[in-house]
Amino acid sequence: MDAIASFFRFGDRRTSIGREVRAGATTFMVMVYIIFVNPAILGNAGMDPVAVAAATALLAGIMSIAMGVFGNFPIAIAAGLGINGIVAFNLVLGRGLTWQGAMGIIFWEGLIVTILVLVGLREAMMGAIPLALKKAIAVGIGLFILFIGFFNAGLIKSPEGGVPPVTFVFPTTAAHYVTIIGLFVTIALYVRKVPAALLLGIVITAIIGVPFGVTQVPNTISVVPDFSTIGALNLTEGFEKLGIYLAVLTIFTIMLIDFFDTMGTVTAVGEQAGLTDDEGRVPRVGPILLVDSVAAAAGGVFGTSSNTSYIESSAGVAEGGRTGFTSIVTGLLFVAAIVLAPLAGIIPAAATAPALILVGYLLFEQIRDIEVDDPEIGIPALFTIILMPLTFDIAIGIGAGFIAFTFIKIVRGKAAEVHLLMWLASAAFLIFFLKDFIEPYIP
Repeated sequence: MDAIASFFRFGDRRTSIGREVRAGATTFMVMVYIIFVNPAILGNAGMDPVAVAAATALLAGIMSIAMGVFGNFPIAIAAGLGINGIVAFNLVLGRGLTWQGAMGIIFWEGLIVTILVLVGLREAMMGAIPLALKKAIAVGIGLFILFIGFFNAGLIKSPEGGVPPVTFVFPTTAAHYVTIIGLFVTIALYVRKVPAALLLGIVITAIIGVPFGVTQVPNTISVVPDFSTIGALNLTEGFEKLGIYLAVLTIFTIMLIDFFDTMGTVTAVGEQAGLTDDEGRVPRVGPILLVDSVAAAAGGVFGTSSNTSYIESSAGVAEGGRTGFTSIVTGLLFVAAIVLAPLAGIIPAAATAPALILVGYLLFEQIRDIEVDDPEIGIPALFTIILMPLTFDIAIGIGAGFIAFTFIKIVRGKAAEVHLLMWLASAAFLIFFLKDFIEPYIP
């Protein structure tokens, strides 16, 4: 025990092994819903939910333990919500890739981010994007995930003829009613601050669905984990089907999302734990970013989508977690949770939809930090937030926000305030929006 306390610096951070274990268990309880939600999203890409669940739990365990050992930071890692939506709804359903090809795109994104960390550019990028736009991206992804929740539940659909583009579906089926009941249950658990509210909401809703015939319980359930998604990625399909130009821009877009998600999470958790300096920076952030970047690439290899640092880690910090031992406990619990993976095939969309809707709210909360009364901030933020769910494309929202921000700065005579990396990103997105006009002229 003394060796553990010394390695993780329990004394310096005023913690104990008991407190760290309790914190790690708390973080796990508020994160474990991803074992069921990730398969629900990636199932839209034609992936086997049982295999996705097993790989999701295994990789979350491995990378959370790595964060604890190498980063000594109380933050856990798992498949990131938002990027998995890009995989399912953009790359596969929207652009026609197989899920294996989409995971190849994820691998290349993670590899590039890892290289950028090793050369020190990721830290520079963390400071280039205005904080308000980072918040807007999170809010937009939240609304996008919320929209997916209602869509998967069958409560929102696109009518025949496309007028209006989307419409509300008044409840008529058992699945509709189970979803609505589950949503009320999940909200009640959350506002009452019940630990693991999202997970409990999924389980309770699935149980409610049994007598309605919404949850189908098989006669037998295999206890042998299915890891068939691991190593099944296709590294070349994305470039072959999308073309090098569009594939590179897609990788760049996902990389930006990965950047901002990690940046906000690490900063927020560090401040909460009292691990930042006087300027709000996290000391020795390099190893933390490196583990997070490797996790992104590993998500492609494992077939779980990009893995990233989780803001839910703040729950463990609230329980006293201050070191990487918290993350190790969370990781070990994820490895043990592999036995839950076969249950992912039982959980219906009606049971996971309420959790997706509430996750949307959790990300939406950050809108309170956006100064919308300032047009330099408000207009780009609005474009970022609203275009993600309206276009079903996260990249569109980010690109529109970046370009609007840069344009308004130019018009106001403040071009010098725009970071060089922001100029480059805006230019890249401008080319992205003009791709259909430009492509005929590309030899």
